[in-house]
Amino acid sequence: MAELKAQLRTDMTAALKAKDALRLATLRMLIAAVQTQEVAGKESRELSDDEVLKVLAKESKKRGEAAEVYTENGRGELAAKERAEAQIIDEYLPTPLTDAELADVADTAIAQVSEELGERPSVRQMGQVMKAANALAAGKADGSRVSAAVKARL
Repeated sequence: MAELKAQLRTDMTAALKAKDALRLATLRMLIAAVQTQEVAGKESRELSDDEVLKVLAKESKKRGEAAEVYTENGRGELAAKERAEAQIIDEYLPTPLTDAELADVADTAIAQVSEELGERPSVRQMGQVMKAANALAAGKADGSRVSAAVKARL
């Protein structure tokens, strides 16, 4: 079993014993999302920690988007609940990269692709640069932020 998944289970047990309803509900939802991802496809499989992190990042992003929609529609109490859930999920995610660190990742990715091509990549090779940048960012930055940093550098 992936370490992160095991950590979610032990934290869920602790939240149950502490009668922390919000944390318990959030952790149950996360475990359900991980299990759904494990059985998705033709055959079930065990997710690695990296794959579990991707599921958690996706769930956190969903909570943020839902909070925005609730705020726009004047439902502050629901938005606050979504933000609280996102905060709990974010505890399990790696710390996001700062803008300076993201710029360094973009520069490094461009340098790697430059070595492969023998010349500085242009916007046409953005796909190759994004592949390298996403590998370097390793889930610590949202894809749109990585893309913006790469576009600014190309």
